[in-house]
This record gives sequence, structure tokens and C-alpha cells, in this order.
Amino acid sequence: MVENEKIARMAEGVFSDELIAEMASKKGMRLRVEDALFNEEATRGAIRRFADGIGDPNPLWRNEEYAKKTPYGTIVAPPSWVFSVLAGLQFGWRGLAGFHSGSDMEFYRPILMNDVIRPEETFVDFDGPKPSKFADRMVIDYFEDKYFNQRNELVSKVIRWVIRVERKSARETGKYHRIELPHPWTEEELKKAEDEALQAEIRGNMLRYWEDTQVGEELKPIVKGPLGMTDMVAFILSGASPVKLAAHEVSLAEYRKKPAWAFRDPGTWALEPIFAVHYSKAGANAMGLPFPYNVGTQSHCWQIQLLTHWMGDDGWLKRSRAEYREFVYFSDVLWIKGKVVKKYIDETGNACVDVETHATNQRGEDVMPGEATVVLPSKSGKHPDVLPKSNAARKR
Repeated sequence: MVENEKIARMAEGVFSDELIAEMASKKGMRLRVEDALFNEEATRGAIRRFADGIGDPNPLWRNEEYAKKTPYGTIVAPPSWVFSVLAGLQFGWRGLAGFHSGSDMEFYRPILMNDVIRPEETFVDFDGPKPSKFADRMVIDYFEDKYFNQRNELVSKVIRWVIRVERKSARETGKYHRIELPHPWTEEELKKAEDEALQAEIRGNMLRYWEDTQVGEELKPIVKGPLGMTDMVAFILSGASPVKLAAHEVSLAEYRKKPAWAFRDPGTWALEPIFAVHYSKAGANAMGLPFPYNVGTQSHCWQIQLLTHWMGDDGWLKRSRAEYREFVYFSDVLWIKGKVVKKYIDETGNACVDVETHATNQRGEDVMPGEATVVLPSKSGKHPDVLPKSNAARKR
């Protein structure tokens, strides 16, 4: 086989006037989510698999005896678990590449073990086409995802945005091809990063009071990486993949109906979903990128892990926003850090802190700037409103 035959071939659409008009007609459309659901029931196993898939050892997500002594009285799902219910649909813009580039999440109620979650997704709007450094032109899609429990209570709302580009233009631009991948680590550097990863601190049942938290206080960092194939497989098994993966004739039947959803891997001749750019070098190259890269929501789950580690069982994550600005490639390491930038009492009387977060790789790039609002218990006796039990109802 000659060299140019080893390149994976994907559908290559363009921003035609007809396609733009078609997408404009779909603004405000409620999308069908049934075929994209994964975890609908927050079973003990589903919560544990998700925690394993993002590498979060917090006992609140997995140890029933421990969880009974917390404000929840039972195992609870991490706030990011909603991504494993519905991480978003593949929608519209036929033949164009899509890159999830950020999410703004709000949390209203906890998801307790055995809750049943029902999602809704709406295509809100798009911005563009406009100039892009990665490709000649891009469009930014905006979606709203809502998640309801079995009592029809809204537990979480997510606004997410997805960049669409023409694959051919992205590949020819080659913006990221000067990066050396896999990264040339030394054994000493790897050991240092992995030692730091194992030094993460989980606040757990040690109360972090609002009064004891100061503006400028830095959160204990968490470290992820070097990112590898098993990390990606575990994440997919957790249910947090934005596409529902299947094998053999189940997937083949889908690809026959929607050919643009798949490409033929030149190394195996197998049909792979476009999502395989996250674990296939040939797929990543066809998208104009030098190496497989992680899922944006995967990095967002790590930002949320940083926050839940720091706030402890008695804190409540009210909001989490993150921008997925740079690709996180296989062999990359991320240092995820945060700093308290504001503390205040909100309109409901909750004691809040705002946290600024950053995720920096070994190249010094801030791949995921973000921000969050955390509600902490107060020495005045005020406890986050959404927690099922008050401090007074518990015994330490």
C-alpha cells in the first residue's frame, strides 16, 4: 500500500449556504435523546464505574458504610455523573468536524444512589461562520441539556458549546503538527508526576468552614496523566462518551444508514466511529491533529474532582464552568489547580466562595481555564440548602 493510502478518509462537508440555512431552521429544536442515553439509573455499580473512569477515589462515591455517615446518608453520584447519562448528541452540520470546547454547569440537587435521571437536550443557536486559526472558518453551536430525577426535579443544567470546522481545511492548516508527540518524558519526570498524582487530598468528612477560607487560598492540586489508552477505555466504559459505541452488525447497520458517522481505519480495515479520533492516530490525523486526544468533558470531570476533593462532604458545588481551549493528547500530563478569588453570602443566605481553576500541561499551556462557585458550611450553623441533612443531625 502506498503511503497516501494509509490516511483515514472521512466525510468532508463545507459551509454551504444551503447547510447554513438548514441549521438556522433548527434553532430551538428539542432533540431526540433516546438512542444516546447510557446511565439512566444511578446504581451503585454505575456510580462506581464512572468514578473509576475519571480516576476519582473519593469514598463518597463508592463506600456505602462511609457514605451513611455523610449528609447524604447514602452513596451519591459525583456532580459530573450527568455526563454519563447524556454527554451530548451528534447533530447537524453534515460532514463537518465537531470539537466540544466548553460547558457551563449548574447543580440544583444531589443524585443519590438509585435515583433515575431523565435528560432533555435543545439545540439553542449557533454563531458564525467566522474566521478560525485552526481552520479557515468555524461555527460555534450552543446546546442546553437539562437533567431531571424520578420526582421530576431539575438536578442539573448544562450549557455546552461545540466548534464545527471543515475537516479538509483543518488538516491542511496543520496548526498543531509542530508538537512533539508522544512527549519525550524521562523516567525521573514520569515518577515525579505520578508521585504528585498520588498525593491528592480528599477533604471528606473534615468540615471546611466558610469562615476559615480566605481569598487567595490555593486548592491542593490534582495531577492526571500521562494520558493513555486505558484511561480512555475506562472513561468510555463509564458511559461518559458523547456517542453510544457498539460492535459488529449493530454498529454496521448504523453506519450503513449514516455513512458520515464512520471511517475505515487503514491499519485494520475496520469501520470506526468518528469518535475514534480519541483513540486512533489515523482518525486524529484525518481531523487535522497529530495524535489521539481526550474528550473535553473528561477534563471537565477532573476540574470537578479538584473541587469536590477540596470542599469535602459538607460542601455543595453550585456551578462549574470550563473552557476546553487546547487538546490533551495521549502522553500529556495535566496539573489541575485552583484558587479562591471571592467569598460572600448569596441572596439565599448560603456561604459561598468563587474559585478560579486552571489545567496546565507539561508544555506550559493552560488547556482548561475555568471557574466555580462552592457553598460551604458556616460556623453560624447555616448549611448548604440542598444537602438532605443538617450538620446537627449527624454524629462525627
